[in-house]
Amino acid sequence: MKSARARGVAAMFIAVAVFSVMDALLKSLSTHYPPFQVGAIRALASLPFVLGPLWWRNRLHEIIPVRWSLHLLRGICGVLMLAGFIYALREGSLGAVYSLYMAAPLLILLLAALLLGERISLSHWGAVFLGLAGVLIILKPSSSGLPLAAGLAATGSALCYAASAILTRILSRTETPAALVLWFLVIIGVVSLVLSLATWVPIRSSHAALIFAIGLSGALGQHYITQALTLAPASVVAPIEYTALLWGAGIDWLFWSTSPSIRMLPGACLVVAAGMYVAWRER
Repeated sequence: MKSARARGVAAMFIAVAVFSVMDALLKSLSTHYPPFQVGAIRALASLPFVLGPLWWRNRLHEIIPVRWSLHLLRGICGVLMLAGFIYALREGSLGAVYSLYMAAPLLILLLAALLLGERISLSHWGAVFLGLAGVLIILKPSSSGLPLAAGLAATGSALCYAASAILTRILSRTETPAALVLWFLVIIGVVSLVLSLATWVPIRSSHAALIFAIGLSGALGQHYITQALTLAPASVVAPIEYTALLWGAGIDWLFWSTSPSIRMLPGACLVVAAGMYVAWRER
């Protein structure tokens, strides 16, 4: 029988894969709408896919929150995370943005140790730095092509993501997974919607299918990442974030015929090794 931590690791692998697909869809949408509007669309489009199954199974009582203040703080972190990431993607290259955003697993480990008192083993630190080394090999980051504003936005987005992950872990002690998913999306959707009204762009009917796909993938990804952070310590699932680079490369090749460079191979091996090592340790 699988342990809770092992199931959490498996859920994180699924969450990263689904969110990678969603990121590709968001990038397509971000060329037509402002960042906060894209954030509002992303969150609000996922709500029917969250509420529908709960209503069908007569489980709406599970969404009643216990700690409103932490839900609100987590939602605000989500708004800033999403808007910063979308803005950075619009203004800078994907590789340069990811070279900064992939600092999130390290930030999660640091915050987990400082705020949650989690004991971080040398093996987990090793997995994080192994994955980071792979990311740096793949991206070969440089400051060229990345405006200062985009760099600050990507860095701030990574920090907000790490803070959101820690708050999810704290809230999981008193909240149901359904409440964690729903109120995160509601707060992101409402706050982003208000902030986007001044620059609102009419939504094209031709984007209906794209928005539907974003809503579905966003709901699934949020479900699995919440499950991962509920079942396993944040320090355990953090290194698996690096596998997003592999999904991104695969999506680029499949849909945009962008072939990975030769340095992708050794870097990819390190990223996969980091994720597989954590999965093996927690099996």
